[in-house]
Amino acid sequence: MFRKFFSKSAARGSLPIAVVIALMPSLVQAADPSQSSDQAAIPPMPDPERFGPVRQKLHDWEVMVGAGVMFEPKYEGSDEMEISPLPFVSATFFDRLTIDPTGVELTAYERGPFQFDVKVGYDFGRNEDDSDDLRGMGDIDGGVTVGGKATWSYGPAEFFVSVDKTIGGSDGLLGTVGVEVTRPVNEKLILGAGASATFADKNYMESYFGVTAAQAARSGYDAYKPGSGVKNIDLSVSATYMFHENWMVRAEQDVGFLVGGAADSPLVKQKVQPKSMLVLGYRF
Repeated sequence: MFRKFFSKSAARGSLPIAVVIALMPSLVQAADPSQSSDQAAIPPMPDPERFGPVRQKLHDWEVMVGAGVMFEPKYEGSDEMEISPLPFVSATFFDRLTIDPTGVELTAYERGPFQFDVKVGYDFGRNEDDSDDLRGMGDIDGGVTVGGKATWSYGPAEFFVSVDKTIGGSDGLLGTVGVEVTRPVNEKLILGAGASATFADKNYMESYFGVTAAQAARSGYDAYKPGSGVKNIDLSVSATYMFHENWMVRAEQDVGFLVGGAADSPLVKQKVQPKSMLVLGYRF
């Protein structure tokens, strides 16, 4: 998520190589004083341009590490909040393949303002122990997610449609449509805002918001069987401050609104779902 806020840097690492090359004659003479009077004995210096392609390849590998905190509901629909650590490691290769804690994303097609990505990730499910309000509901197993995302850029705005299918766990399908706007205020400060709506199929809704007869008997909730439909609407604002060539701090505030069958679930204690995030990151 952070890689869009960083442009490619200039040739990092080229300065130390140039310094070593420039100092090599002195180093050779210091190692063998007898050579100082015979410059012909010094081997010719390697051409720095020979290393250009190698350095360019390395520069196409962008690695970021970060750490922060997340303040969010204990589960989707909870009225209890919790603070959790947020470690982050991301590696982007040649601006096409990104690997981070959410999974792997590959830009499969890009032409003009249109881009299509394929992605593989993981849905961690939900644990009964996450909240007292989930006692008797049992756990929802995790599962692998596969999907795609189509993006169309228009000025500072990006309109997108994404689909994710979980294999295992809830066996659910999620579809999201939205827009994100990113705007640099100056060379250090970048502001962003977004809005989206998420659709969930029957499997997802029944897993996360439904209550079966057996769960009702254990938990005390009334049985509930939601259908597919729009699950939530999200709004977000963010600020990214680059206080150094490599260092950045990012703050983000999201507010989600559960709607439809999700909002009517007896598991939902609060329909408004806020989420706050603060992260410090470093780019190598």
